Amino acid sequence: MELPGKDTVGLRAANPGAFTLSGTNTWVVGRDPAWVIDPGPALDQHLDAVSEEILARGGLGGIALTHDHADHTEAVPRMRERFPAARLGASRGVVDERLADGDRFGPLTALATPGHAPDHLAYVADEVAFTGDAVLGEGSVFVYPDPGALKDYLTGLERLRAHKLDFIAPGHGPPVTDPKTKLEQYISHRLDRERRLIAALGDGLRSVDDLLERVWHDAPPQLRPAAAVTLAAHLDKLEEEGRLPEGVQRPTGWRD
Repeated sequence: MELPGKDTVGLRAANPGAFTLSGTNTWVVGRDPAWVIDPGPALDQHLDAVSEEILARGGLGGIALTHDHADHTEAVPRMRERFPAARLGASRGVVDERLADGDRFGPLTALATPGHAPDHLAYVADEVAFTGDAVLGEGSVFVYPDPGALKDYLTGLERLRAHKLDFIAPGHGPPVTDPKTKLEQYISHRLDRERRLIAALGDGLRSVDDLLERVWHDAPPQLRPAAAVTLAAHLDKLEEEGRLPEGVQRPTGWRD
């Protein structure tokens, strides 16, 4: 996946699934040296393809992680074995550089986008946003329940929308060629879920099953657990804002 006019290429790992869509995208940016966003799963063919691209670009300066989910990070140890001089940057974990909102890491500027994961960062370079699982090329993401998670997720989307972007390079799915429209859709989608949830609560629905059936009826069975996780995040937001009625059943088991 090449981004026209940008010295950036995406390589997709062969790990398709309900949560990874057609596979995890690893993005290679610039040259002399190149920088990698999310090495992906530890699959030999994927590692070989990414390494070949790095070598063609003059070596590896650093590896930036959007978040520490395994489908984005599993290949880190093997990638560092191949390129031991490369620095590792992320917002938590054992890294060379602990990154936070606004930090620079090579050509990349970090932008805090918690929600899907508490440690989630997006990176912006050359008017391209590398969004990991904050914004996908298709479909929507689940929001992990954490204090302020949904509110912070919406804030991160708004901040991305404020950037002048030519492309979104997501962690899964195809590149996005109309970032403004995609971000508006993501924000509208999340607010629409909230409106539908409030309406369901107003109609007296209180159980997890009833709320999922009313508000997330379009989620396929294999994604129903992720929908329950996102429901928990929505209920947290309403509670934080003093808008959650009494007697609402809360999803359980999502921290396991």
